[in-house]
Amino acid sequence: MAVAITKRLDSCPIHRLLPQIRSQSTANRRENASQELFSLPISRRSVILISSLPLALVSVSPSSEARERRSRKTIPLEDYLTSPNGLKYYDIEEGKGPVAEKGSTVQVHFDCLYRGITAVSSRESKLLAGNRIIAQPYEFKVGAPPGKERKRDFVDNPNGLFSAQAAPKPPPAMYSITEGMKVGGKRTVIVPPEAGYGQKGMNEIPPGATFELNIELLEVVQPDKGGA
Repeated sequence: MAVAITKRLDSCPIHRLLPQIRSQSTANRRENASQELFSLPISRRSVILISSLPLALVSVSPSSEARERRSRKTIPLEDYLTSPNGLKYYDIEEGKGPVAEKGSTVQVHFDCLYRGITAVSSRESKLLAGNRIIAQPYEFKVGAPPGKERKRDFVDNPNGLFSAQAAPKPPPAMYSITEGMKVGGKRTVIVPPEAGYGQKGMNEIPPGATFELNIELLEVVQPDKGGA
């Protein structure tokens, strides 16, 4: 009896089709799952973020990464050059304009930093008309005795009346170390106490301290070699 039933099942078309039906149903389930996966709602913001991600990664060039590292790194002491009077300096940017020669009248911006704090800066000059603070370029003669230009009483300024005495006092090192710079150049200098603010100090710079001087050369007026 069991053998007869088995033969009937074997001869039944449905029985022969069962493996095909099972494989087709499995394939359908996989296809439906795939369709459900890709039919999930994705916002326009998500599409934009996903599509822009590869572009953002490609747009970071090695040269820009090198520039970023250069701006962040601490300059090793062995990379500094030594001036004739013994000051250590490093040109962050060389500049492309006229060269500051001894006797040239120059305009600069300078910042004196002590342990990362800006203690003295030409970007914080005071006006007599009120207590406003402006970024006033400092003008002096390269190689001149420090402080000679501060004997002026008043200087015309488009923003108001400006007193040279109210300008921040630069360290003596600036008067010599600017020589050789080009307009547009930026130079950082290690200033020892004897070329800085000595045993008196200045603002956040304590007495007898070594600090960092950053100079940006804005303009150069070459000396009149022919005479007047």
